[in-house]
Amino acid sequence: MVDISGKPIIRREATAEGKIHLKSSTMRLIKEGKIEKGDPFQIGSVGAIQAVKSTSQTMMMCHAIPIESSSVEFERNKNSITARVNVVAFSKTGVEMEALNAVSAALLNIWDVVKKYEKDENGQYPETQIGDVHVVRKIKDETQ
Repeated sequence: MVDISGKPIIRREATAEGKIHLKSSTMRLIKEGKIEKGDPFQIGSVGAIQAVKSTSQTMMMCHAIPIESSSVEFERNKNSITARVNVVAFSKTGVEMEALNAVSAALLNIWDVVKKYEKDENGQYPETQIGDVHVVRKIKDETQ
């Protein structure tokens, strides 16, 4: 791991987002609250929060960071859902990986709860796709 022992503890914040593309019929079922496994947004939120807290366990070179807060938002579009996660910590290193990990986990959890509706007659997922996972914003506040 990179030596961060000489760095000061400062406020760090990162926001990441990504999308999952779904069938319009699946989007309709989500809107109507008819997903058998439960509310994809609630399940995605729990997955995202857990991912924030466990990033250093799955990202081998990440330091364990004391997280101050994280928030998860979803935006429903015509044939996709955007997940956005914000993470804040007072630390010697940034929280971008925590935010990215959380977005990925949120989207994967959504896929898991809707996969039954996304499969075609051959059991494949021709329309389902996760993508555009990226850091939207990073703040390093050295003035506090």
